[in-house]
Order: sequence, then C-alpha cells, then structure tokens
Amino acid sequence: MGERAARHPGEDRPVEFGYDDLRALPAVTRTAFVECAGNGRSYYTTQQGETVTGTPWTLGAIGVARWRGVRLADVLRRAGLSPYAVDVQPRGLDAEYVSGGESLGRVRRPLPLAKALDDVLLAYEMNGERLPYDHGYPVRVLVPSWVGIASIKWVGDIEVSAQPLYSPWNTTFYRLFGPSYPEGGSAPLTRQATKSAFELASGATFTAGRRHVLHGRSWSGAGAVTRVDVSTDGGVNWRPARLHDRPRAGTWTRWSLGWQPDAPGATHLLARATDTAGRTQPGTATPNTQGYLFDAGVRHPVSVV
Repeated sequence: MGERAARHPGEDRPVEFGYDDLRALPAVTRTAFVECAGNGRSYYTTQQGETVTGTPWTLGAIGVARWRGVRLADVLRRAGLSPYAVDVQPRGLDAEYVSGGESLGRVRRPLPLAKALDDVLLAYEMNGERLPYDHGYPVRVLVPSWVGIASIKWVGDIEVSAQPLYSPWNTTFYRLFGPSYPEGGSAPLTRQATKSAFELASGATFTAGRRHVLHGRSWSGAGAVTRVDVSTDGGVNWRPARLHDRPRAGTWTRWSLGWQPDAPGATHLLARATDTAGRTQPGTATPNTQGYLFDAGVRHPVSVV
C-alpha cells in the first residue's frame, strides 16, 4: 500500500507501507456495522410511492463484524503527516468503475482529516480470520457508523492533501438531491440513518390466540440505540421492546417483544428506534432521487390465522 503524505503544499512524497509493516503496528479490534447508503431504498417506492434510482435494497445491505487492524491515524503519523493536510483519500485496487459508458476510475472517497485521525481503521482481519477477498483482502478501510462507501475495500493507496479532494463518490454519488435539498445537492453523506429490522420473513403467518415472540435489530450512525418501540397494528399503538444488548455506538442492538394476536387477519408490524443523539425513526422518510438513507419505520406485512 502506498501513501502520499505532503510535507507542505505542493510537495508530493510517497511513503510505502507493506502488509507486514501494517501487521507490525499496534492492533485495534472494533465491532462495527458496514451498511450501504442505499439500504432500504426499495421502501421509498413500495411505502411512499417515490421513484428513485439504484439497487432496490430492502434491509439486507448491512452486516456487523469484529474487525482488527491498525488506526489510520498511526499510519498517517508514521508517514510524516503534514500540518497543512485537510483531506485523506483512500483508493481501492478494484477495476475502474464505469457509469454511462464513462470510466470514473477506481473507487475512492475523501475523508476530512479530523475523521481520519479519529476512529478509522485499516482492517486486515474480520471475525478473527484473515479478511475475506470479497470484504477487501488484504486491507480495507473501516469508517465506523458512516455510509458504506467510505469504507474502501482493497486499499492500494491513500492520498493526503492540503486542498479539499473530490471524486464522483462525494460529488455525483452519495449526496442527497431532490425538492427538499439545495439545487446543488446536500453535503456528502457521512453518518448512517437510524433503522430497525424484524428477524422475520415478509408475509409470515401467526396463530391467533397464541403467544409469539417477535425479534429484531436496530442500529444508528448517530449513536447507540437506547429504545425500540414496536407496533403490531400498523402504527396505531406502540409498546416498548425489551433490549438484549448494552447500547453501543456503531453496532446494532437486538430486541424482542411478546405478542398474542386476538383475531385472524392481515396486519403490518413496525419498529422504530431512538438513539443517544435523540433521533427517532420517523413515519415517512424525506425522499431523494438516489434513494439514500431511508430511515422511516418499515411496514412488515404478516398474517394472523
């Protein structure tokens, strides 16, 4: 892996770090989720009737893992970080990305220096094993709680700049465009939205008069989840769920709720989480043309027989 660390504006001084060099640095282990900014995108259409572009994810574009690696801050400082630095841009070794017949180059996205020096890792292990190829072997970036595109896989080089850096992944993509946003779009996306998911197939069947236990998970990019409320009647009435994990930022919280449906019929289950930043999932997500950051409670259809 190569890294550019400018001593002063205008100077380009590459510094090389090999895989073994990274493994020799002090290691850090962190449990964190990685989630696509478009997770939940399909619900803009199915729940809200909005037309959006992109892969129609439901809620499966997220995973939580135990990551091990080195602090990006340690690598930058060992490289000789310039006092003039403002942005840090990792770039992957995957094939060039082509959109509309135009090559946009390899995937890359800048981080503000303050974030790069905070909690970002260069990870080489996942769940106690060597990082799988599909997850970025040999080394990937892990940016806890931020949109997944920030956690660049297959890292090949990192540019440190005394000027703001731009790429298609923080200008054209991963910003919010639409009637509720400025003409030029929002600022580049950073923290993930708050979400909840039932551990239950869509259209599941329950027996009336019998007690059931609903299970789910909630997470947020703004802080730890401290409360989850569940509705079994389409959002008319709500009850607090039991949390099964100590609230921790950057990962999900498991929860459960007992439910004994009275009569047969179709209904929708909903869950809404509240985090330590005071954010609670809304009833409706603010639409944007690329379908990012869906944060409304998802209407989960079930049948009672």
